[in-house]
Amino acid sequence: MALLQQKLSFSCLLILCLATVVSSHSRPYTTPSVTRLTDSFPRVQVDSAFSKTFGAKNIQFLSNGSTATLALDKITGSGLVSQSRYSYGFFSAAIKLPSGLSPGVVVAFYLSNADKFPHNHDEIDIELLGHDKRNDWVIQTNIYANGSVSTGREEKFYFWFDPTQQYHYYSILWNSYHTVFLVDNIPVREFIHSNTYPSIYPSKPMSVYATIWDGSQWATHGGKYPVNYKYAPFVVSFAQIELSGCISDPTAAVSSCSKASPSGLDPVNGSEFTKLSQQQIAAMDWARRKLMFYSYCNDRSRFKVMPPECH
Repeated sequence: MALLQQKLSFSCLLILCLATVVSSHSRPYTTPSVTRLTDSFPRVQVDSAFSKTFGAKNIQFLSNGSTATLALDKITGSGLVSQSRYSYGFFSAAIKLPSGLSPGVVVAFYLSNADKFPHNHDEIDIELLGHDKRNDWVIQTNIYANGSVSTGREEKFYFWFDPTQQYHYYSILWNSYHTVFLVDNIPVREFIHSNTYPSIYPSKPMSVYATIWDGSQWATHGGKYPVNYKYAPFVVSFAQIELSGCISDPTAAVSSCSKASPSGLDPVNGSEFTKLSQQQIAAMDWARRKLMFYSYCNDRSRFKVMPPECH
């Protein structure tokens, strides 16, 4: 799970992306066509939308501030945190992962409020975990609320592409109806608010983080393969950042976020975003059948009683 120190009205133009043939782990896949949510929201300048939260010397802003590189070396990792907090939204980054051997390395794009609520914080994670084989990264998603770290709801997936060769989109849609994790606009996981306990669903405003850090104790095969600094520095690139949602204003007496009911004027918490389309559901089914290799719902060693959302 991502750690703090190391861790939207617009009119929508929805475009279908072409199916492409890709491969990963020597397995060819034809990806399903999906609506490109990343074409529906504006991009921000990384250098103005974020500030450096740790490892400042390992962070560079490039291309007039539209791109940032973060490095992990033997001394420290590095991280960025958004200037604003959000009560819900669509958050996305195009990420190019470090090439070569990368066991124990963790690249994270996530939401958290651990700085404000250290004992009962919420978190929504996309964690990209380095592996013990060249270019063999995996993606872990997680979600929890009110400090329930021990009952994290992790799911892990293989990639259908090499994430080190070019940029790929990693996105989180979070509103009062559901949380959706997407890779290249393909939903890989949906966590529905009404299907679980209220205390488990993130509800407090959160900041957005982009980080790289040493996860030797757990990231690769449960800590079997630590970071090998012979291959350092490990450099990740973040670009095409999108932060669209309700910005939380702690000085306002009443929230300006329209969370009470769906509204066509709100492209994240509005009616078009309260549930997945049939096309998105089919794409998610494809990803989960072919690429998911771990789900907490199937882990009886951790959950003696199946969580309600798993039924």
